[in-house]
Amino acid sequence: MNTRSITFRLVAWYAGWLTLLFIVFGIFVYFSLGYYLKRDLDEALARRVRQLAVLVQRSPLGPEALGQEIHHTFAPEANNRFTRVTINGNTIYVSGPPSDRSFNPHIVPVAQGVAEGESFSRRLLPDGTGLFVVVLSKKAGANTFVTEEGSAEAPIRTTLHQWLVVLVLGLGALILGAVSGGFLLARRALAPVDRIILTAERISLRNLNQRLPVPNSGDELQRLSIALNHMIRRLEDAFQHSQRFLADASHELRTPLTVMQASLEAMTEKTNTRLDVDEIASSMLEETERLRNIVEGLFALSRLDAGEALEKSAPFDLGELAASTADQICLLAEDKDIAIECQTDQKVIVEGDRARLKQVVVNLLDNAIKYTPQGGRVVMRASARDGKAVLEVSDNGIGIPEESLMLVFERFYRVDKARSRELGGAGLGLSIVKSIVTAHRGRVEVQSKDGEGSRFIVELPLASEQAK
Repeated sequence: MNTRSITFRLVAWYAGWLTLLFIVFGIFVYFSLGYYLKRDLDEALARRVRQLAVLVQRSPLGPEALGQEIHHTFAPEANNRFTRVTINGNTIYVSGPPSDRSFNPHIVPVAQGVAEGESFSRRLLPDGTGLFVVVLSKKAGANTFVTEEGSAEAPIRTTLHQWLVVLVLGLGALILGAVSGGFLLARRALAPVDRIILTAERISLRNLNQRLPVPNSGDELQRLSIALNHMIRRLEDAFQHSQRFLADASHELRTPLTVMQASLEAMTEKTNTRLDVDEIASSMLEETERLRNIVEGLFALSRLDAGEALEKSAPFDLGELAASTADQICLLAEDKDIAIECQTDQKVIVEGDRARLKQVVVNLLDNAIKYTPQGGRVVMRASARDGKAVLEVSDNGIGIPEESLMLVFERFYRVDKARSRELGGAGLGLSIVKSIVTAHRGRVEVQSKDGEGSRFIVELPLASEQAK
């Protein structure tokens, strides 16, 4: 067995504590039994010695007849007891050897200087035998008599020894049962872990939809299974997202490459005129530009995913950045006769990468201009609200259908693929916006109605007082 396994450690801990408890309990019972046996023996001897004293005090018989009466009444030899009666220092009766030969009554020393009343004593005889003796001293007229009743210690030791043997054997059986039961309990308690392991080993990229079994135990094991299932679901979502991303990227890259290949094949034909060559070259340049934009977008997303969005973090005025960017991009709006209105509060200080956040403003304005018809209007606002910097870009363009609002930030997603391709979009602009805003601990959302325009809202944390 692996001594470092959880099962072994649980069983060892469980069996160790039970063994310790059993040993303590056994020691307690052993000494308690010895104490109660000695106490019962003392009480029995005390009763007999009082009965003996009453018999001696009331008997009118002589010493010989009194000894016979004591022998017939108490039968000390048959009961393995020691009995002795002394009157005025003279022994008038002493019992004979007990039937079990546990002690020799003739070598029991006489009690000396016993005060009136009862006393208990334990005497060790010369042969090493222990003897419990109860002595009663009384005075009747001119006579002082002492009665003694005793019993050997051997029966108590024998009883304790037998109990000790039973205790050791029982303790061994209890420990063996505890180890066996602990092992079975540990295996049963850890059985859900084995099922989780077996299920986890079968999960691969082909069956990420499979989930681990969740035991209905309400403990840490259930929470662990739930947490692992959540992790597998996130992995499944990430893998599916990656698969969709690769498929969409392949599709987007294939289109311009196909056009360029067809153009090159057309140029190789000998019948082409100069005008045809110019048109083919212009088409190739257009597709090359589109291909370059896709590659640059993918490169930007890869850098953002790698955590390179805050390389040059510093405090700056978001309102000033929005105003200057609107001035630079207004030439695109003039071509479509679109009015850009910029409304900014004074000193909207945020902390981050100025170049990256400028890219957010550019992408949102470019997106609004693309999908706003001739003569439309785009409004951009930068303000501080509820402890956050808020950037809003609104337009009165074609809007976004409700079913597409949750998907517009996905990579390569386009509401109208044909229309977006005509406008030069690859579906990466809003994905880049979301990645940059998320890297700056902010959030972005969209509000839109189909045919009524769109409104993009970016919220960023304001800079600290020191940065301001």
